[in-house]
Amino acid sequence: MAQIKLSQRSGVWVGEFRAMASPCEVHLELDSRQHAAHLVALAQQEALRIEGLFSRYRDDNVIHRINTAAGKAVTVDKECARMLDFADQCFELSDGLFDVTSGVLRAAWQFDGSDNVPAQTQIDALLQRVGWHKVNWANPHVMLPKGMQIDLGGIGKEYAVDRTVTLLSEQCTEPFLVNFGGDLHAAKAPSSGAWNVGIEAINNGQAAIKTLELQRGALTTSGDARRYLLKNGVRYGHVLNPLTGWPPENAPSSVTVAGNTCTETGILSTLAILHGEGAERFLDEQGVTYWCQR
Repeated sequence: MAQIKLSQRSGVWVGEFRAMASPCEVHLELDSRQHAAHLVALAQQEALRIEGLFSRYRDDNVIHRINTAAGKAVTVDKECARMLDFADQCFELSDGLFDVTSGVLRAAWQFDGSDNVPAQTQIDALLQRVGWHKVNWANPHVMLPKGMQIDLGGIGKEYAVDRTVTLLSEQCTEPFLVNFGGDLHAAKAPSSGAWNVGIEAINNGQAAIKTLELQRGALTTSGDARRYLLKNGVRYGHVLNPLTGWPPENAPSSVTVAGNTCTETGILSTLAILHGEGAERFLDEQGVTYWCQR
């Protein structure tokens, strides 16, 4: 298990570790170092547990069994079933814009900052293997057509944050905040009145374009700050439209959404990017608080 770093900053214990290919932090306004260390360890265990369950990079979990079943049905447990139910709901509500089978498109797109934009023929071939409507999902049995895959990465980290907040709340009534790779959820405001959270600047070199005061609730950000291609002056962000196989045109560089849970705000920030030019209009229609960088 990865090492935990525990330090104190302005009276708040901060536990740091890595999980889900991301830096993870838990901020706790507690007196007891021992209690803080215990809670951070629980957070790490839960993050690693969920990563182990749903990572597409492992060969020992349910995702691997589903993706390698070659057209045969796989029976899933209740937790995985809830994730698939949520994926199904998101697919329907987004008219197919959020699709957990679209991960196969990464075979064509390598978002490494280069100018290696794939050919349309590559994308067209992969699109034949995309489409949640092709999946047979009847809880607790799921069957993918041969050659298709599911990838829960678009909701897994956000789910892990919310699960961790629920878990820690059972053992802690004091203020704390969970931040996994920039997706964060505050259970309770600190004694100062609010957690200060910075929204990362995309292009101007500043540490943050805005500092928010978060009392409780969630913030998630979707954008192309680190994963993109750049060719002939055009920047291609890593969020792909599963209907076209391409990044949406004229999308914001970054969308941050505030809400009750990371699971909720993560879907909205991703869908806003997928709406491209209409990102702000889409978010206005949802009635949520948001910040866009273009």
